[in-house]
Amino acid sequence: MHTHPDAVIRYYASDMILNVHSDASYLTARNARSRACGWYFLGSVPKDGKPIVLNGAIDQLCTVIKLVAASAAEAELAALFLNAKNAKVIRITLEELGHPQPPTPIHSDNSTAVGIVNNTIKRQKARAMEMRYFWLLDGAIQKLFDFKYHPGLENLADYQTKAHPGSHHEK
Repeated sequence: MHTHPDAVIRYYASDMILNVHSDASYLTARNARSRACGWYFLGSVPKDGKPIVLNGAIDQLCTVIKLVAASAAEAELAALFLNAKNAKVIRITLEELGHPQPPTPIHSDNSTAVGIVNNTIKRQKARAMEMRYFWLLDGAIQKLFDFKYHPGLENLADYQTKAHPGSHHEK
């Protein structure tokens, strides 16, 4: 806010449905690590073919993924796991406040990772991500999460995973 003192965050009336945008950047951190980011906001259930109605963020996740990912898809799966784990806590809070939640839409810009957790892409055997993968798969089967593919420009978590120079932020 120091660079842009007139910046504001706007919140609009919504159906109080948790939406999550998840992204990872592969091998962009020190020691061959990747970055994960999540953007959490309250809105409506997205409808296919219609733009997502955006709202101000209620939470954000920005972290370096502790494991060394073997591929961009594995880094995206790790980001989906971290964001879904955080979303589960927010879902419980919203439900206890009287806002029932349908399967939480989690948007990712990696079609391979979304295909893996939606079980539409056959994955390789004996992966290090097995525990996280099965946890995400169980969440989708239990109708806690609805994983969707959305290109990077439509993903609000995309910006935070990139290493921009300081001049980029002053625009």
